[in-house]
Amino acid sequence: MVDRQTPIVVTGAAGFIGAYVCRALLARGEAVVGLDNFNAYYDPKMKRDRVAALCPEITIETIDIADAAAVTDFFQRHAPTRVVHLAAQAGVRYSLESPQTYVQSNLVGFGNVLEACRRAGVHHLVYASSSSVYGAAAVAPFAEQQRVDQPLSLYAATKAANELMAYSYAHLFRLRQTGLRFFTVYGP
Repeated sequence: MVDRQTPIVVTGAAGFIGAYVCRALLARGEAVVGLDNFNAYYDPKMKRDRVAALCPEITIETIDIADAAAVTDFFQRHAPTRVVHLAAQAGVRYSLESPQTYVQSNLVGFGNVLEACRRAGVHHLVYASSSSVYGAAAVAPFAEQQRVDQPLSLYAATKAANELMAYSYAHLFRLRQTGLRFFTVYGP
């Protein structure tokens, strides 16, 4: 049985996908709490306006997932049993200009979220991967079983590494997880 009073944590809650996920969860009657770093990769005002329009009743804390102490504290305070992890440094081109940003957000940050999930006793983690993981090995139609060991960008490499990290946590700590390999996401 699902406890709808225990909040679902949504990371990247002010992003395009995150805000719509929050809205859908709220519409289902779920308790939701979010975090987002509100960085300038996308206009922070646009993110705040999106949240105000789609899900004004949700609390979103400004937290960078690369900050292990802040992530741990957030999870301890909210004690989630379900997490939707959408926070990440997006975009392939920017990874050429700022590779360290991707390492911090997509590797260190994801590791912090995994560890916070483990310590909090999270029952299920849903996380965003990317179609970019298919890289040079991509053969259409795409399949989950295809190789993902030939990334063509640092962004793709971090997302492929996320899948391996999540698999390890599932195996070692029995953290149920579902990875979503998003292709181009668009909408209103």
